[in-house]
Amino acid sequence: MHAFRLFAALVTTLVVVLPASLQAQAQAPTDGQWSEYDEVFENGASHATVWQWGWTGIYGTSLAVNAYQSSEASDPDDRFDARVGVVKSALAVAGMLTDRQPHPAALAEYERLKASGDLSGVQALGLQLAQAERERRGWGARVSSLVVNGVAGAVIAADGRESDGAINFATGMLVNELQIWSQPNQASSAINRFQPANLSLGPITIPGEYALNVGPQQLGATWRY
Repeated sequence: MHAFRLFAALVTTLVVVLPASLQAQAQAPTDGQWSEYDEVFENGASHATVWQWGWTGIYGTSLAVNAYQSSEASDPDDRFDARVGVVKSALAVAGMLTDRQPHPAALAEYERLKASGDLSGVQALGLQLAQAERERRGWGARVSSLVVNGVAGAVIAADGRESDGAINFATGMLVNELQIWSQPNQASSAINRFQPANLSLGPITIPGEYALNVGPQQLGATWRY
């Protein structure tokens, strides 16, 4: 009985509040809406820049150290491993320079859409950016690292040092995993807060997005389009 009363109260609240909310949202995007999108796109672009140059610097430093060790290390095994490291680091630097994060370009497009007041275009852009973020965290992002580190570990193992080869492989995969998970994910986080949905009122279907608001003593929903 209590559950039925709670459900009835929630439905009544939505029936009363929703039409007014839809009317207000239909007029124009509010400053609060734009500030939410500002945060997603601006923070994403800033994070992407730091991530891009940070990891490029890490791999560049590794390349320099390995290049030095490849000729100057006193142990022949260390020199051999450093030569393998030179190849791995050079490939990593090349990858960082050619595979750019999509967030800076998305920010430029967002500013253009915002200037024209195109909220639906901004929402579509956010969905596209979130999809790109998910793809950059998917298994496809690990294939090249798996190949490079697998070959490097096999080369070292073929030199008669199976354990060193396994350590090289595991270390390379761990670094790649850190690189993947340190990427910006602002758009994906925003999508988790607001999900696309359609509101049907008789023969009329209104596309929009919703979020559930759950607190210690409240239960509600926010709809916007």
